[in-house]
Amino acid sequence: MQQKYRFLILLLGGTLIVSHCTNPLKIDDTTVFRYNEYRNVTSLDPAFARNPQNIWPINQLFNGLVQLDSTLKVSPEIAKKWHLSDDGLTYTFDLRQDVYFHPSPHFGSTKTRKVVAQDFVYSFNRLQDPQLASPGQWVMQQVNHYKALNDSVFQIQLKKPFPAFLGLLCMRYCAVVPKEAASLEDFRKYPVGTGPFYFKRWEENVKLVLRRNSNYFERDKNGHRLPYLEAIAIQFIPDIQSEFILFLQSKLDFINSIDASYKDQLLTPEGTLRTKYKEQINIQKGPYLNTEYLGFYLEAKQSPISDIRIREAINIGFNRETMIAYLRNNIGTPANRGFIPAGLAGTAKKPFVYDPIKARAMVEAYRKDKGIKPVIRIATDANYVDLCEFLQSELSKIGLEIQIDIMPTATLRQAKSNGKLEVFRASWIADYPDAENYLSLFYSKNFSPHGPNYTHYSNSKFDALYQQAIQTKSASKRIQLYRAMDSLALANFPIVPLYYDEAIRFTQKNVMGLEMNPINLLVLKNVQKKPL
Repeated sequence: MQQKYRFLILLLGGTLIVSHCTNPLKIDDTTVFRYNEYRNVTSLDPAFARNPQNIWPINQLFNGLVQLDSTLKVSPEIAKKWHLSDDGLTYTFDLRQDVYFHPSPHFGSTKTRKVVAQDFVYSFNRLQDPQLASPGQWVMQQVNHYKALNDSVFQIQLKKPFPAFLGLLCMRYCAVVPKEAASLEDFRKYPVGTGPFYFKRWEENVKLVLRRNSNYFERDKNGHRLPYLEAIAIQFIPDIQSEFILFLQSKLDFINSIDASYKDQLLTPEGTLRTKYKEQINIQKGPYLNTEYLGFYLEAKQSPISDIRIREAINIGFNRETMIAYLRNNIGTPANRGFIPAGLAGTAKKPFVYDPIKARAMVEAYRKDKGIKPVIRIATDANYVDLCEFLQSELSKIGLEIQIDIMPTATLRQAKSNGKLEVFRASWIADYPDAENYLSLFYSKNFSPHGPNYTHYSNSKFDALYQQAIQTKSASKRIQLYRAMDSLALANFPIVPLYYDEAIRFTQKNVMGLEMNPINLLVLKNVQKKPL
């Protein structure tokens, strides 16, 4: 696609300058939200909304049938209401009549057009197209078929009841896209959506600029049209320390999470903001549906981890409270109950107890039986070396020799999926807000590389409970089943939970309306900036 104008995007003197030919346009800095994405963005196509760096800008550009509010409740988006049939199989969505695609030359002289139900048929077909190879095509695994009953009614029929399905539809994989633009090869770089902001310019590895959609359909509680901001400016500076310095200089409005390189400069050991920054910076913290864990590949028969005593010894042989305090300034919660994180119903009630004496006895019993000292290799990427070194130090006290293999993130992911790692450090961030998403990692039909069961845990009783749970309509009964499943799986220690993460954000004092949510989704349609 050739651009009609050549744009120059500069960040000068606190003002975003967008110029073309003879008509320069200056945007007041108080209407521009600026953040850095050190991991870079690979695609603005919602079919590739796989990781936070892609999901965040895509969430500003696109909408789906439904969305999650800040409490993880499914709420209307393009669908103003919906109905579920008594058998739990058929969802019927009534669509809004005031949703339009962003202006684009692909629509001809009209420049835009209204979203209709057939657009969702196209979008869902496209998501499943093997030639597109979207990583989100698994979202449609529960779907039997779908159709447009007319321009304003869209219907989906499932293969079998699946109570978490509406949560799946909230993922940006399921956003609506127009055939006129999405059928072109350059859609990843020149997206056309319906969201609160539209695409303006993307200079890869340098900057991405989005502008306010003045025709956006959502309004605030007072009836004012959203969004409030005029623009979003995203930089791609790969150095986290440089990002932090720019934030302290007020050249960025927001940083997400906390890096080891500056955590002690910003935070006290108790996890509160240090006094010298309280006049400049706001801190936000809240539950984050992310469990950090060690995974054991249970088919590694020649490894010490094939013995349940070693797996249990690791589980009870280190102090999670000390780990959180030492490594993360008490950001997060010790994972001492199960795999399901804090913030989701269903986690096991009985906690793990730190017991190095029992752990040491288990390791010694293994040594006597096998006649060898157990040596275990933990694979990780560079971001979690400090965590693995902490485990290495702690587990040496119970008689385990830990060796750490550091590898690139992509290599680690592939090796984990292919069963080439006996022990790996990993995290599971919720795709949708239901404990089933976590428990699917222990379902035997989900063995990797074709599913997320990287440990190859298999238990017929667990599988039966899993099948029962996904067909149970009652939320309270489903939670009881989830709790039983979490306890059952963890009794065999296919994984060792390390901590339940916590979302933490830092913003400049003049940023208002940036909501926290347990999936750490960046939502900017409600954000405003006060003049400094």
